[in-house]
Amino acid sequence: MSNTPEGFFVDWDGQLRSTTDCGGGYRCEVDLPAKYVAVMSTKGALVHEATFYKDQAAVEKAGIKASLVPGSVPWGRKSEGF
Repeated sequence: MSNTPEGFFVDWDGQLRSTTDCGGGYRCEVDLPAKYVAVMSTKGALVHEATFYKDQAAVEKAGIKASLVPGSVPWGRKSEGF
């Protein structure tokens, strides 16, 4: 989504991802006032909800220790069917 605000969120494996490169073929919809990220499938199904962080400093300030991963890193584990 071209109008997706740049920022970060934590995925279901505890990894930090960019809202503009969330990977897995997913796209992010961001509600800035609510600080909310909806991760959507290509067919429009909601697959994950998360808190929006404007930058990595905001993530650290929240006490979250998560490694930033590129969109090429798969979501989930092989044992989970991903």
